Amino acid sequence: MASLPALLSMPRAAPARNRVQLPRASRGTEPVTAPFGRRSKPEVKQVQKVLDDSVIEPVRVADFIERSKEMVRPDGGPPRWFSPLEAGSRPAGSPLLLYLPGIDGTGLGLIRHHQRLGKMFDIWCLHIPVADRTPFDVLVEYVERTAKEEYSHFPNKPIYLVGESLGACIALAVAARNPNIDFILILANPGTSFEKSQARPLLSLLDVVPEPFHAAIPNLVNFLTGSSYMMTSAYPENQPFIPEIVKELSENFAGAVNYFSFLVSSLPKDSLLWRLKMLKSASFFVNSRLHAIENQILILASGRDQLLPSSVEAERLCKDLPNVRIRHFTDNGHTIFLESGIDLVTIIKGAGYYRCSEKMDYVRDYLSPTSREYEKAVQNYRWVDLVADPVMFSTLENGKIVKGLEGIPCEGPAVLVGYHMLMGFDLGSLVSRFVTEKNIILRGIAHPFMFNRASELLMPDSSSFDGMRLMGAVPSSPINLYKLLSRKAFVLLYPGGAREALHRKGEQYKLFWPEQSEFVRMASKFGATIIPFGAVGEDDILEVVLDYDDLKNIPFIGNLHGRINQDAVRMRTESTGEVANQKLYLPGLLPKFPGRVYFFFGKPIETRGREVELRDRKKAHQLYMHVKSEVENCNSYLLEKREKDPYRNLLPRLLYQATHGFTTQVPTFEP
Repeated sequence: MASLPALLSMPRAAPARNRVQLPRASRGTEPVTAPFGRRSKPEVKQVQKVLDDSVIEPVRVADFIERSKEMVRPDGGPPRWFSPLEAGSRPAGSPLLLYLPGIDGTGLGLIRHHQRLGKMFDIWCLHIPVADRTPFDVLVEYVERTAKEEYSHFPNKPIYLVGESLGACIALAVAARNPNIDFILILANPGTSFEKSQARPLLSLLDVVPEPFHAAIPNLVNFLTGSSYMMTSAYPENQPFIPEIVKELSENFAGAVNYFSFLVSSLPKDSLLWRLKMLKSASFFVNSRLHAIENQILILASGRDQLLPSSVEAERLCKDLPNVRIRHFTDNGHTIFLESGIDLVTIIKGAGYYRCSEKMDYVRDYLSPTSREYEKAVQNYRWVDLVADPVMFSTLENGKIVKGLEGIPCEGPAVLVGYHMLMGFDLGSLVSRFVTEKNIILRGIAHPFMFNRASELLMPDSSSFDGMRLMGAVPSSPINLYKLLSRKAFVLLYPGGAREALHRKGEQYKLFWPEQSEFVRMASKFGATIIPFGAVGEDDILEVVLDYDDLKNIPFIGNLHGRINQDAVRMRTESTGEVANQKLYLPGLLPKFPGRVYFFFGKPIETRGREVELRDRKKAHQLYMHVKSEVENCNSYLLEKREKDPYRNLLPRLLYQATHGFTTQVPTFEP
C-alpha cells in the first residue's frame, strides 16, 4: 500500500498547462480521483435557492497528528507542493489557493477544511521536510515562482495565500515583492510579532536545553501562559453537565497541548531551532517591507494564542496596512485552523473575500449557505422570533388573503418591495421564513456601509455584517439589481433604505421613497414579479427616544456619528428631499413589553409582457406610485387588523403556549 505522502502528493508527469516544475512531488497530470486540470473558461454559476446540506467529516488535532507522522519522516527532499485528495474535484474557473504552513512544515494545517475548500479553490499545500534547511528568502522565491507561473496563465484571477505564523510571513513577503499580482491573503496568527512573543524566550531555551529534554518545552509554555491551570481548574471535563461551549474550549486546549507535544517530538532539536530562527528572520524581513503591501488581507487573530500576541498584532497590522480586515476569535489558540468551531470557508464567505476574478462580483461569486451558515446568519435575529412571534400573510392571485406565504410565487425573478422596520430587525424573520416555508433565499439590496472597510473598523464587532453577506446581501447598485434579476433571483428591496430603517421619533410606518421610479423598468426588462409588502410591530417592541437630531448635539456621540457618515459610502446624492438625507446613526431606544410583529404581502404585480409599455417613464412612474400605495395599504391593513389579535401581547401568547405546548403556533386574527 502506498504511503501517506504518496497518496497526498502523487508525483506526476509534466503538466499539460506548462505548470512551474517543482521538485519531487510537483504538480502535473492529476489522478482520476482528483481531476485538478484547469479549464480556460469558468462555468456560469446559477443562484442556488436551497441550503447546502453536504456533510463534511469532522477532523480533530489527533487526526492531524496521525496523518502527519508519515509526512515528518526525513526523506532528504526539498520543499514541494501537494494537492490533498480529499479536496476532491474543484469547480471550473476556481482560483488557486496556496497554503503556507507554520513551523511544523507538514502542510496539513488545513486538514479540517480540505473538503469544503475543495469546492471553491484549486488547493496546493506546501510541505517543508523535517531535515530541510532552506532559508526563508529561498522559500519566498519558491512560492513566488509558483505564483508567477499561475499569474502568467490566469492574469485575471486572484491567487489566495493562506498562511499561519511562519507561513503568514511567507505570504506577506511574496505579496510585498510582487505588487502586480492580485493576491488575497488569509493570515492566521501571523509571526510578524516574534519579538514580543513566547517564541523568543523559547528560542533562547532551545540553545541551552540538551536534546532529550527539549520535549518538556510544551509543558513549560503552558506553565508560563497559565493556560493549563485556567482550563483544567475552571472546567473539569468529568462533569456530565458541562456546557457545550466549555467542551469546545477544552477540546481546543487539549488540541493545542497535543500539537506542541507533536511538534517537539517530531522535530529534532536542531530542526525546531532552525524553524524558530527562521521565524525570527522572517518577522524582521516582513516588518521592514510592510509599506509595499496593498493587497486584500484578512487576519484571523486568536485570543488564547500561547505563542504569539496575535490579537494585538492584528490591530497593529490593520493600522499599518491599508486593506486589512480582522476577525477575532477570543477563545481559540495558536492552532486555530485545527480547532473546533472554526470553518475557514464560512469565514472567507462572511468577510466577503471570495471572488474568482479581478473585482468582487457579489452576484456571480456568491455561494449558497450551508445549514450551519444559515443558522449563524439568522442567530442575531432570533430574539424577534422569541419575543415577537412574527405572523405572515400573503395574497393569492384571486385576491384572497391567507396566512403564510402561499401567495408568494415559487419561481423568480421577483422583487419584494416593502417598508423597512426600525433598525432592520424585520430582516431575520423574513429571510428565515422564506427559507423554511418556500425554500427561497432572499437576496437583499443593502447599504454599501455594510461592505466598507472603514465602516467595519467603527463597529464593536468586525464581523457584524458577515451574516448578511452569507445570506447573499449585495451592495445597492443598478448593476447588482440587474445581475440578480437576470439570474431569476428573489430580491428584497427597501426603497426607503437607511432613512426609513433609522427614522426619527414619531415617523414609524412612514415611507421615505425617492421620487424617481428606481426599479420598475428594470423589473419589467426581465418580466419580474413585484410583490409589495407591509411590516408592522416595531412600535410594540421598541421606541425611539433619542434620534439623530438629538444625538448630533451630544459631543462624543455626535463626533462618532460624524465619522460614520464621513466614512460611509454616500447614496442617492443626486436625489432631493428626505430620501437624500440618509444619515447613519445608532438611535437611543427604549424597549417595551413585547407585542407582536406582522407581515402582509399584497397581490403580486406581474410585469411580464409589459417591457415595451413600461419603457415609457410616465407609465413606469405610475406603476411605481401604485406599488408605493400598495405598501402603505398593507401597513394600514395590519395596523387595523392587529387590534383584533387576542394574542398581540407577550403574556397571552405565553399563557396559550403553557396550555398547548411551547412548540405550538399561537393563533392570530382571521384575515
